[in-house]
Amino acid sequence: MQIEELSATTSGPVFMQRFAIALALLVTSAASVQAATAFISNEKDNTISVLDLETLKVVKTVPVGRRPRGMVLSPDMKELFICAGDDNRLEVMDTATFEITRKHETSGPDPELLDISPDGKILYIANEDDGLVTVLNREDGKALAEIQIGVEPEGMAVAPDNSVVVATSESTSMAHILDTKTLKVVANVLVDTRPRVAEYNVDGKEVWVTAEVGGTVAVIDSATRKVKLKFGFEIPGVRPELIQPMGVKFTRDGKRAFVALGRANRLAVVDTATYKILDYVLVGQRPWHIDFNGDGTKIISANGLSNDVTVVDIASLKAEKSVPVGRLPWGIVVKP
Repeated sequence: MQIEELSATTSGPVFMQRFAIALALLVTSAASVQAATAFISNEKDNTISVLDLETLKVVKTVPVGRRPRGMVLSPDMKELFICAGDDNRLEVMDTATFEITRKHETSGPDPELLDISPDGKILYIANEDDGLVTVLNREDGKALAEIQIGVEPEGMAVAPDNSVVVATSESTSMAHILDTKTLKVVANVLVDTRPRVAEYNVDGKEVWVTAEVGGTVAVIDSATRKVKLKFGFEIPGVRPELIQPMGVKFTRDGKRAFVALGRANRLAVVDTATYKILDYVLVGQRPWHIDFNGDGTKIISANGLSNDVTVVDIASLKAEKSVPVGRLPWGIVVKP
């Protein structure tokens, strides 16, 4: 190429137009790969830690109501709903500004865990003290119903098809299945002692219920509403009573599940086809809740007794780093 030709390609209106387009595409691309954000509820500090998952730095600490525990993101990712148990209310955070925008005193007494309908319109809240599930309108916080279930409700999971909600009751050792149209209990399923979390698998055909004291996971068939099997955990050198299943999450392909094991200080890795334990990953002390990062390549545990979160690489099943947050971190929710 002659010098004159090269000069023509790097100057003039055509070049400037192409440069502007390329720059715009670069900016758009950078925005699209913006790091995911983790929100961690610190029940002792009454705060939410906002963690940038690229830098692994806490970018903000947000004061909230007393004893924050369960959280859920709206399907559009614009709002985070936070159970402030000791203040008997639900707080709403704007996930762009990290500001609390609303407080709903209609959440029922001692809200602990909650879930939201797939269309983002309805919230279902477990009220631990009164044995209730409170059904709330998302926009205005109006209480639509209070549903009596077993003693000490905790776990809450809306089915992917929005047909039912599963609520666990710790002292009754049951998973209660509620019809979302009639808001009535349609089945009571006996599981193991002190059930904590309910989580649907990827295709919605099963719901897994962790039992903290029983030390097992009950796999409930969504169609029959019966327990198809239970499985437990054995860790060499760890006393069985310290193995306390709590949070559970499924990988995007549905082939593996991770279960937080509380005072065993580990995450269990489970083959979802065979229900066999593939491995255990040592994390911080008393991992309670877990969630994946934005692209599903890492899983992060909130470790209540070591006051940190641990980032685990999914491919290698190795803990990469622990990051200090507030006191008694309980819940974790990731905005991709």
